[in-house]
Amino acid sequence: MISYIIWDVNPEIFTIPQLLGYGPFPVRWYGLLFAAGFLIGQQIMIRVFKNEKKPLEDIDALTLYMVISTVVGARVGHFLFYEPEVLFKNPLEVILPPYAGLASHGAVVGIIIGLFLYSKSRKLTGQTFLWVADRMVIVIALAGSFIRLGNLMNSEIVGRPTDVPWGFIFMKNTEFLQIPRHPAQLYESISCFVLFFVLLGLWNKFKEKTPRGLLLGVFFVWVFTLRFLYEFLKENQEAFEANYALNMGQILSIPVVILGLYFIIQSRNNAIQKIS
Repeated sequence: MISYIIWDVNPEIFTIPQLLGYGPFPVRWYGLLFAAGFLIGQQIMIRVFKNEKKPLEDIDALTLYMVISTVVGARVGHFLFYEPEVLFKNPLEVILPPYAGLASHGAVVGIIIGLFLYSKSRKLTGQTFLWVADRMVIVIALAGSFIRLGNLMNSEIVGRPTDVPWGFIFMKNTEFLQIPRHPAQLYESISCFVLFFVLLGLWNKFKEKTPRGLLLGVFFVWVFTLRFLYEFLKENQEAFEANYALNMGQILSIPVVILGLYFIIQSRNNAIQKIS
């Protein structure tokens, strides 16, 4: 019977050799999975736009808004929540490689701002903020699953020690003792993958009649309730978190869950008013 799993995956797939004095350039699983989330998500949004008769020429702009807002939001969020001294002393580090720190809560804020700016000039086509957000969370859930798989390939964001038979020993992670640990990245990846199908199923059921804010609310409640719980199985990202009853990820998840409940309740109330 398996008592643990040895995880010794190389985070680099291959390396592009030096060209014209630049490089070498390592190609990593994380970057490949990150890009795949956006590329597959773009194809899903094309299907959504076709079904709901929205301008297909807006897809490229929406994708660009999402890429920029996700990366910038996640980078700023990482430094703001976990390393604020770096953000204020050397703000250029936010935009300069290597991009070693990305915070999902910061990405949420960035995406909300990006969707607001995108939808502001497209209300005449029915692409209000909630319309776009309800559909984007479908692909964001899928991208989140891919990103957490990228974390697994990087042997980062590891779980606490465990004696469960599926515990992983992360051989490439030298920050913590190399003993069986919860594969917390895999837990979150699977959860996001299931959520993707739940949200896609809800949209398939309602399509253009999807109650405004419903999918956004379900996304927030699902992802960040589980994030709150999974944090009990994960090692803290920063040393200062050891002084708190809840770590930073849990503290930041609480208001997002409340916001998600608000959107779900509002979508239900709006649906009832339309019926009556």
